[in-house]
Amino acid sequence: LCLQVPELEKATVRIRQPERVRGIIRSLREQGVAKLQVISDFDMTLSRFGCNGRRCPTSHNILDNSHVISEDGKKKLKDLLHYYYPIEIDPNRTLEEKRPLMVEWWTKAHELLVQQKIHKDDIAQIVRESEAMLRDGFKEFFDQLHKNNVPLFIFSAGVGDILEEIIRQANVFYSNVSVVSNYMDFNDDGVLTHFKGPLIHTYNKNNSVLQGTGYFQQLSTRTSIILLGDSIGDLTMADGVPSVENILKIGFLNDKVEERRGKYLDSYDIVLESDETLDVVNGILRYILTE
Repeated sequence: LCLQVPELEKATVRIRQPERVRGIIRSLREQGVAKLQVISDFDMTLSRFGCNGRRCPTSHNILDNSHVISEDGKKKLKDLLHYYYPIEIDPNRTLEEKRPLMVEWWTKAHELLVQQKIHKDDIAQIVRESEAMLRDGFKEFFDQLHKNNVPLFIFSAGVGDILEEIIRQANVFYSNVSVVSNYMDFNDDGVLTHFKGPLIHTYNKNNSVLQGTGYFQQLSTRTSIILLGDSIGDLTMADGVPSVENILKIGFLNDKVEERRGKYLDSYDIVLESDETLDVVNGILRYILTE
């Protein structure tokens, strides 16, 4: 298969069951374009984790670090991050332990943001001034899916208004892209008053927050899935798909690589370690989508 997808030879690629993965990729190709959909996380999956040794911002960070947040607000948001992020990525804590703490974190962060009286009209500028970066190869990724009418579902615990603006400014917000995320609600004066429910955090990205959207039902014939994520919580993103025939799970392992490797290799079919590109994903898509 490496002849058809040479990107799988990259040094960043780790695969625990190569035969199984080969089989899935072949099946995805055989099932054809009409059956394919892509389900992806956004922050640190479609966007970069780092650049030149510096961390890139998530959609929440972009807002937290922007000129519209007071110094006091920034400090409080940073304190929350330093307290809760180690819990989020702690391999020794169970999901049962983590879930209520993630709800706590997101709720506190959203409350702090609401206090800042953020203006809807500021969002485009906030994104333009930020250090947001999509992964290298993003244009080919979005273009290939759009050209072949493959639905791309972005399921994000970030801030929907910010991530949509990132994609828009990159000129790849095509008609095949759908987003479910945490969206801000503004009053008639365009000022943030609250976040719309339900709250989406790292560990509830499953059917429970998709109730009533009917998204996957509309795509019931799309039974081949490529899932892209960077956390163990992302593995449940396809849970709402009615009848999955083939699913290829590709995980970006960005942080604490040594201590989390085993868990990622147990959970994802392909693990990409400290890889800031979409090369492997694009290579697989090229193989599946070319006649």
